[in-house]
Amino acid sequence: MTLNNSDVDIDGLAGEIEELLEKKDYARIKDILVEMNAADIGSLFEEIAENKIPLLFRLLPKVLAAEVFVEMEADAQAMLIQGFSDNELKEVLDELYLDDAVDIVEEMPANVVKRILLNTDTDTRNMINEILKYPDDSAGSIMTIEYVSLRLNMTVEEAIKRIRRTGVDKETIYTCYVTDDNRFLHGAVSIKTLLLAEEDDCIKDIMNTNYVSVHTHEDKEDVANKFNKYDLLAIPVVDDENRLVGIVTFDDAIDVMQDEATEDIKKMAAIIPSDKSYFRTTVFETWKARIPWLLLLMVSATFTGMIITSFETALAKFTVLTAYIPMLMDTGGNSGGQASVTVIRALSLDEVEFKDIFKVIWKESRVALLCGITLGICNFVKLLVFDRLTVHVSIVVCTTLILTVFIAKIIGCTLPILAKKVGFDPAVMASPFITTIVDAVSLLVYFRIASMVLGI
Repeated sequence: MTLNNSDVDIDGLAGEIEELLEKKDYARIKDILVEMNAADIGSLFEEIAENKIPLLFRLLPKVLAAEVFVEMEADAQAMLIQGFSDNELKEVLDELYLDDAVDIVEEMPANVVKRILLNTDTDTRNMINEILKYPDDSAGSIMTIEYVSLRLNMTVEEAIKRIRRTGVDKETIYTCYVTDDNRFLHGAVSIKTLLLAEEDDCIKDIMNTNYVSVHTHEDKEDVANKFNKYDLLAIPVVDDENRLVGIVTFDDAIDVMQDEATEDIKKMAAIIPSDKSYFRTTVFETWKARIPWLLLLMVSATFTGMIITSFETALAKFTVLTAYIPMLMDTGGNSGGQASVTVIRALSLDEVEFKDIFKVIWKESRVALLCGITLGICNFVKLLVFDRLTVHVSIVVCTTLILTVFIAKIIGCTLPILAKKVGFDPAVMASPFITTIVDAVSLLVYFRIASMVLGI
């Protein structure tokens, strides 16, 4: 088995580790673990009985143990912390980067947080508390202060010496930041630039002054999007006076993207978002996340029932119309869902803004006509040939279908944009919400056209 391969068989390895634990072959277990990636060990621990994790964790070298600790679920971290001696806890905390320590503190219950902070030095404790003051959705909350800073008048030789001396404790050294005594950010310089420059070149002459930075209170999702837009490995975080406060690294941006995508997916499925993973969320918590939207959608769906009831007499004369209500409502919901999901994604990537609303409507209206006419023609042939309906009834169904698709796509593309404009999350306006609106509209259109064409 190649343990450093990206396709590690975690289940098979867990079984092997369990067998070695029974044999008390700890030397072999340690040999296996030290060859593995920290993320894979974290996944492995999820498959191992909880009471055996502390023993396995203690077999890891100090640096690897800290890396694995970051990759573990919060429940497993809390369990380990409670079993650690103060000495063991301090060793792990000393090896953690500051942003990872902050993430762990945010996940832990109060009694565990107290113990963590008691086992950190004063400077680290102050820095953790400082970062925790920033809003949860801000750049400041995900930044680290462990970066390499250089001075304007340094030579390349001096800069490289400084990196060698201080870089071991920094989260990244690939990009260094040029500041003055007041921490005012003047520019950035990459390791590549330093290695290719002459030793006596001055930093201020080779640094990049056209750098991208973010404010401490800038939304962390916007920060993550800048990594994607500018292909960055790290981005400096500055305060109101452009003083360098910290940096956000690429791995933290990836975490933000994943969390935001998960949150949007849950909102689009009418579920209240949660920070916990699927199996860590209890049945009661899952119920609480789902039931509010289900109740709201159930109540709103009663409008469709009221519409059908109001046209009960008309349906009694042409009972065949009833058979096509589900098809019209489903097609409308699917059409609106397609438009809304596309626009929501474009909004999250800053491809669409409120000022573009008429461009979006113009584009979606043309798409809606093409889709509606295609569906209408295909359905018209089906109704005549296979269902053997009259031409008049077929015209009612197909005309409704075309108008329903058109209306659904317009509603689907405009509601998310309007929601973002007034401060709501556009993801809330996704499929379930839009489908409920489209259902009611499609029924009104259906019965209105039936009344006009069939005279009912």
